[in-house]
Amino acid sequence: MNAEDIESLERSTVSAVAPPQVLEIGGWLVPLDHGTIGRARSAAPLRHDPDASALDEIVSAYRDHGLPPAFRIAEIPAFDGVREALARHGLTGQQPTVMKVGDVGRLAAFSDGPARILERPDDAWAAVFLGEGFDPADGAHRVAALSRSPGAVYGAAGEGGTHAVGVASFGHGWAGVHGMRTAPGARGRGHAGAILAALGRQMQARGVGRVFLQVEEANPARRIYDRAGFTPAWTYRYWR
Repeated sequence: MNAEDIESLERSTVSAVAPPQVLEIGGWLVPLDHGTIGRARSAAPLRHDPDASALDEIVSAYRDHGLPPAFRIAEIPAFDGVREALARHGLTGQQPTVMKVGDVGRLAAFSDGPARILERPDDAWAAVFLGEGFDPADGAHRVAALSRSPGAVYGAAGEGGTHAVGVASFGHGWAGVHGMRTAPGARGRGHAGAILAALGRQMQARGVGRVFLQVEEANPARRIYDRAGFTPAWTYRYWR
């Protein structure tokens, strides 16, 4: 992935979760949000040949806004100096997460299962985030952030109701998949695959060919994303 692709991907990643304010400091995006979504409250570099000289200013910006400093740092050698500088600030790398990219055509053909597309999230869609198996406080933050995502569409599936949900965002030449959730009692029925494919068809309709998602390294959902054609671009950790 070239430097232009990395920058557009990082910009799309942040805009999808629609933080109230985003600063740009020394080649870094610095989103400011008091919610629980890591991407909405952690600084990310726009290039993979970073300059650590902006780190002090970013740390100060977070503290000035009443937020703990946080960064998303790819696990590649180019960031060795950045990691050393963050360690001197008392931050540690946590929560390894995989950035995965895929082809929209393959995603759209992944499943022909039934799923619905909503232009706006409804109460049943939001209820999945707030229901059994999920932290309701975190769920409320995610519903609020994803509902603000500009131009997003919302997927829903389930027999006789909404038991699984997801979101497709659009920006900077990329589509993104976010907020994939299935109620514990409805797992293993193909709902997630049906939503992924339905979102992929929405991406096709908008003429977008590239798609990304982010998933924690330990999350078993990685298996379905692999089958849907997503491949790792890099792994990052949140430095907090």
